[in-house]
Amino acid sequence: MDERETGSGEDKPRRLNPLQVVGSVFAAALGVQSSKNRERDFKQGRAGIFIAAGIIFTLLFIGTVLTVVNIVLDSAGN
Repeated sequence: MDERETGSGEDKPRRLNPLQVVGSVFAAALGVQSSKNRERDFKQGRAGIFIAAGIIFTLLFIGTVLTVVNIVLDSAGN
């Protein structure tokens, strides 16, 4: 018998979609995460997904900064 048929009233928490995870990681990185979204992330999200997304974000951020610095240094050297 399904839980909904038993009348327990408890639904499984929905999983976050990839766009919500990316949005939460960006907001957390900028320090502007709302408490409502933070609570949603803790209830519906999995730690591993956020850790992986945070590592990817960090690597992309470092790569972007290095690229911009190299472009600026190359143009200043001419």
